Amino acid sequence: MNWPGLGNPAKRKGTIRYLIITAVIAISVGTASIFIQQWLNLDNPLRVCVNDIESNYRVSATLELYVDKQKIEIPANIGNNENCRHSLYTLTNDGVIHAEWKGEYPFEIGHFLWTWTTYHENGFPMRDMDESKSKVFVDGKESGAYIREPLVDGAHYRAEFFTKNYDEASERDFLPPQ
Repeated sequence: MNWPGLGNPAKRKGTIRYLIITAVIAISVGTASIFIQQWLNLDNPLRVCVNDIESNYRVSATLELYVDKQKIEIPANIGNNENCRHSLYTLTNDGVIHAEWKGEYPFEIGHFLWTWTTYHENGFPMRDMDESKSKVFVDGKESGAYIREPLVDGAHYRAEFFTKNYDEASERDFLPPQ
């Protein structure tokens, strides 16, 4: 089979040269992009390790998490591994979230869920949740900010998420009790 531009030896040479130049440009742009993103995120508390940073701002709060009315255990060591401790992390599986940074930073519940998804093997499946049905409560009162609710030291959060395929009809069954 003759591929377009490769049948004629003169065209073949031009096509191969074009492909090599395109590959070199793509690799250069990709590499430059990686270095630029790392440089821009040097001071982003959600991306860097806080192992060697003197943290003057610390917050601890508790989070209860429910998905489709089932309580979900928040695992230990979210945002924490042998090489790096991120600014949002857990130490145990009791639902206590710790946040720390050089100075005051507006950490949110959503930042913790993002950290869980990004830096933990079995992350929280936020994309599978129906935001129109899900709610976040702070100290017993519903939050209007949803996952953008700021983390406040000592506060208790309760997040109730419903998956997009959650069947509410099972709650209103007319079958006799078992």
